[in-house]
Amino acid sequence: MSAVPEAVSVRPPAAAPSRYVPSHIAGNPARLTAQQRELIGRVAELGPRWAARAPRYDREASFPFDNYADLREAGLLGICVPREYGGFGADFETYALVAAEIGRWCGATALSFNMHVCSCMWSGFIADALDMTPAQRADHARIRALHYARIVGQGQVYAQPFSEGGAAAAGAAPWGTIAREVEGGYVIRGKKIFASLAGAADWYGVLCTLERPGAEGRGSRRDALYLAVPKDAPGLTVFGDWDPLGMRGTVSRNLAFEDVFVPHDARLMPEGLYFQAASRFPHMFATLSPTYMGIAQAAYDFTVQYLRAEVPGMPPVKRRMYPTKQIAVAEMRVKLEATRALFLQNARDARIDPDKDTRMRLYAAHYTIMESANDLCRLAIRTCGGQSMLKSLPLERLYRDSRCGSLMLPWTAELCLDRLGRECLYEAGERDEAIE
Repeated sequence: MSAVPEAVSVRPPAAAPSRYVPSHIAGNPARLTAQQRELIGRVAELGPRWAARAPRYDREASFPFDNYADLREAGLLGICVPREYGGFGADFETYALVAAEIGRWCGATALSFNMHVCSCMWSGFIADALDMTPAQRADHARIRALHYARIVGQGQVYAQPFSEGGAAAAGAAPWGTIAREVEGGYVIRGKKIFASLAGAADWYGVLCTLERPGAEGRGSRRDALYLAVPKDAPGLTVFGDWDPLGMRGTVSRNLAFEDVFVPHDARLMPEGLYFQAASRFPHMFATLSPTYMGIAQAAYDFTVQYLRAEVPGMPPVKRRMYPTKQIAVAEMRVKLEATRALFLQNARDARIDPDKDTRMRLYAAHYTIMESANDLCRLAIRTCGGQSMLKSLPLERLYRDSRCGSLMLPWTAELCLDRLGRECLYEAGERDEAIE
C-alpha cells in the first residue's frame, strides 16, 4: 500500500502589528500638484530630525541653525523665488502646505522660516501682480535678481522685522521706523521689536516710512518702503533678552537702526508699492497660520500614538480602551478636520484683489487656525494626563507654542474678530448716525 503523505497544516505568517499612520498635512493629497507632493515630501523626510532637536532649541531659546542648514541643503530657502531666478516658483497655496508640514515637526523653525519666505513672496509673485510703470518693473526685476542670487546661490536668509509696539504692524498707522533718501541710497533710523531671526539672518527686510524733504513727521502708510539691511551694517544693533513663553527658537529680539545706510538696490519693492501690495493681497497677513496648522496636527498625532502606546521610549501601556479617551480623541479629530478644511480653502483662495466674501473667510480661517491649535493642544494634555506635563514629551512645548499664535500681529485673534464683525454688518462707505 502506497504511503499517503499527511496533510501539513501551514499557518500564515503572523501579521506585523499595525501602527498609527499620521494623516497627510493636506488630508487627502490626491488633488495636490506634483510640485506640492515633492516639496512636502522633502520636509517630511527632514522632519524627524527637526523634532528631535526641537526640545534643545526650546530649552535654550536658541536659533535652529541646524534646521536651516537642512532647509538650505534641500533648496527650500528658494521655495518662493521665481523659477527664472533659480527657485521653485511656488505659489501661496504650495508655500502654506509646506509651512504647515514644517510646523508639524518644529514650530519655531516654521514660524521663522515664514519671515524669510515673505520677503520672496512680496518681491515675487505679489509684485508681479501689482500696477507698475514699465520703468519700475524693469528696475524691480534688476534689483530682485540681486536678492534672489543671495538666497539661491549663496543660501542666505532674509528676515522681516515687522512689529514696533504701535499700530503700524496692524496696518493702522505709518511705520515709526524712518528712511530718508540721501545720495546713493537711504538712511534708516528706528526700532523693531519681536524681530524673529534677530542675530541669525543675513539680511533684515525692514518696513519703514520714507520721509520726504519738507514733510518730516507727516508720512503716511502710502509712503511705506521695504528695504533689505545687511546684518553687519554699521548702526544696526541686536539687543534685549529673549526668554518667552513659547516659540523660543525664533529668537525674536529687538533691532535698533541708528542712521543705517543702504544703497538704492536694497529695495525689496519699488517705492510706494508695499502699500498697494498690502491693500490688494491681504492673505499675506495670514502667513503665520500654516505654522499653527502644523502644530495642531502634531498635537493630534502625539495623542493617538500615546493612547495606542506607540510613543518611542514609553512603556507599552495602552490607554485607548477607555470611553473617555475615545470621546476626547473624537472631539480632537472633529476640530482638526474643521480647521484643516478652512486652512485649505483659505490657501487656495489667495489672490490679488479678493472679494469681500473671500476676505471675510480669510479672517475666519486665520482666527480658527490660531485658536484651534491651542484648543487641540489643551485637549491633548487633558487626554494624555500627567505625563504630558513633562518636558521629556512634546505636548507641553506644543501647548506653549500654540498659545502664542493668537497674540501675533498683524492679525491677532481680537483684530480678526473686530474686522470680521465690522465687515459682516457694514458695506463699504456705510456709517451709522450718532446715538444720543
